[in-house]
Amino acid sequence: MEIRFAAPNLRQLDTLRCEALAGAFFEDERPLRGALGYIDWRMCGMLSRLLVQEKITGRKHETVLIPVRPRLKLDKLFLFGAGKQEDFDEHALESVVRLMFETLARTRVRSSAYVLPGRSLELLEPVAAVEVFLRLSAAYSDHDEVTLVETLEGQKAMAAVVERERRRARARSLG
Repeated sequence: MEIRFAAPNLRQLDTLRCEALAGAFFEDERPLRGALGYIDWRMCGMLSRLLVQEKITGRKHETVLIPVRPRLKLDKLFLFGAGKQEDFDEHALESVVRLMFETLARTRVRSSAYVLPGRSLELLEPVAAVEVFLRLSAAYSDHDEVTLVETLEGQKAMAAVVERERRRARARSLG
């Protein structure tokens, strides 16, 4: 799996070229922040309207598919409920990321972008978040390309972990 990074801003989100974006949000996160906030902006407040109408809630394990063309170059936006912020920890992160991988695998998405749960609110450190992501990604080899939507500071921390894991995988394959 090739891992790339993109910043959570309109310019970067507008240039994402993948089949789907998977993002998580919380029951008590209003308005949406980070990349999902920008996507809501690009979609003229559609996500906010769905939240106000309680058609999407952010409850734990909620899964919603939203078509986003022509506003974005992606085909699909998958939203995942992460529960309440106060209940969020690495175990909850693992649960939501596993659900993201399973859902995208079932829908045969091979090129995707992820907004890792809790990162837009800095509820977890970037290294902890990407370590969980990488550990779980090992079970989903059908994902060819992944873009992690992350701040520049977070990208730096995550890139070091991604590179370390690439080296370890290379060493295992040679030895």
